[in-house]
Amino acid sequence: MRNKNWWIVPAALIAGAAAGYVTVRMTDSNDSETYVYQDNMSAAARNVSISGEYPDFTYAAETAVNAVVYVKVLKRSEQPQAPSSLFEYFFGFGNTVPREQVGTGSGVIISEDGFIVTNNHVVSGATEIEVTVGENKTFKADIVGTDPTTDVALLKVDAKGLPTIPMGDSDQLRLGEWVLAIGSPYGLTSTITAGIVSAKGRAIPGGNREFKIESFIQTDAAVNPGNSGGALVNIKGELVGINTAIISQTGSYTGYSFAIPVNMVKKIAADFREFGSVQRAMLGITMLNNSEDLKDEMKLSTSDGVYIAEVAKGGAAEAAGVQKGDILLSIDGTEVSKGTAVQELINQHRPGDEVELEISRDGKVLRLKTVLIGKETQEMNAYNQQGNVNLFGAQLVPAPREELEKLGLKAGVKVASVDKGKVRDAGIKAGFIITYINNNPVASPQDVAAEVKKARRSLLIEGFDQTGNLYYYGIGL
Repeated sequence: MRNKNWWIVPAALIAGAAAGYVTVRMTDSNDSETYVYQDNMSAAARNVSISGEYPDFTYAAETAVNAVVYVKVLKRSEQPQAPSSLFEYFFGFGNTVPREQVGTGSGVIISEDGFIVTNNHVVSGATEIEVTVGENKTFKADIVGTDPTTDVALLKVDAKGLPTIPMGDSDQLRLGEWVLAIGSPYGLTSTITAGIVSAKGRAIPGGNREFKIESFIQTDAAVNPGNSGGALVNIKGELVGINTAIISQTGSYTGYSFAIPVNMVKKIAADFREFGSVQRAMLGITMLNNSEDLKDEMKLSTSDGVYIAEVAKGGAAEAAGVQKGDILLSIDGTEVSKGTAVQELINQHRPGDEVELEISRDGKVLRLKTVLIGKETQEMNAYNQQGNVNLFGAQLVPAPREELEKLGLKAGVKVASVDKGKVRDAGIKAGFIITYINNNPVASPQDVAAEVKKARRSLLIEGFDQTGNLYYYGIGL
C-alpha cells in the first residue's frame, strides 16, 4: 500500500535548502541588503534594509581606541584667607592662598600632527592641560579654540605620527545602529562601552539650556564622568560623535547619554584651524515643532516639518521670501521635523554658503534659495531697513558739517553711541569720526554698511577723535 505521507521527505529537503539559502543571505558581508519580512501570524509583508553584519565590535574598538586620549586639566586660582588679626580685619588686609583643581576628561585625535577635539566644559578655565596618548606618552596641550555654544573645543599638541580615527557621517546614522563610547570614565583610560542609537536631533529634556545649540545623538552606551570629550564610533570604527552629557539624578550613568554629531564637530574644528573662531551662519527664523495639535490650532495644511513662528528682519530667510506661518520641510533636500534638526544643518554651514529651503505655504510647496549670513550682518541689515546703521553695537549717523569743518574734513561718519559689541571692544568711543574703512572713504552710514558687507575677514577703521588725533582700529569679522 502506498504511503500517503510520501511528500514529507521532499518537502523537508526543500525547506532545509531554503533555510540554508536565507541563512547565507542574512550573514552575507555586503554593506546593505533588502529582505522581505513576513510574520507567520499575518499575511502582511514589508521590505527591511539591514547591514547583514553580526554585532562584533572588535574591529571598531581596535581601530578607534588608540586615538582616544586622556585629558588632565589643572586650574589654578587664589583663594582668600580669613584675617589673622584685628588689624587685618579692620583695614582690609589679608592673605590669599593658591588653590589647585584637577579635572579629567577625554579627547579624540583628528589629525596625525596633533589636533585633538574635546568638550569646552572639559578645558574651560584651564591653566595647564596634559594629554596622555596610549599608556605613557604625555604632551602639554594648547587651546586652539573653544565654543561654549556647542560645547566643542580644539586642542593642539606638538607631536607627529599620532593615531587618528576616520571621520564618519553622523547624518547617515540610523536608529538602532550599534555604537561604541570610548573614553576615560573615573580615570579608567581606554574604556569601551556599547549601545545603540536611541534618538537623533535630541535636546536634553529638563536641562538648564547650558548649550545654545542642541541636536544630540542619544545612545544607551554607558557614559560617566571622565567620558566627556571622548569618541562615539560606529561598527566600522568611524567617529560619529563626541560624548558630552548624561541625564542622571546621581551624576553617574543611568541609561541615557548624549553626543555631539561629528558633522557639526568637523565644521567647528575646521573653523578653529582656518579662522581661529567659529564662523556661525544664521537662517533668521523662530521655530515651533509641528504636530497634529498645532496643525489643528493654526489650520495648517500638514503636520510635517517645522512651523515658522517669526522671520527675523534682515535675515537670510527674509531675503529668500520666507514668511511667518510657512512650514519648513527640508534644507538642501534633508527633511526636518524638529527645530534641533534645523539648528544642526545650519550649524554645518558658514556665512556666505547658499542653501535651498523647501517651504509649504497654503498647501503649496515652494523651493527658495538663500545665502546664509552671520549674526552681526543680520543685525546690521535690520538697522539698515529702519533707516539707521548699527556697526557691531555702535550707532552711526552722518557727521555734522560743523564737526567736519572743525577737523578739516570733507566727509565722515560719526559714532553717535557705543554699546556692547566689537566696536567697543576695539576701543572706539562715542564721538569718533570714521573717514576710511579698509582704505576706502566713507561719507554716510550706508557707505559703512556697504564696506562691511564687502569685507571678508577684518575691518581697518581710520578716523579722528574730537581733539583731532588720528587713530586706526582693527575689527575681526
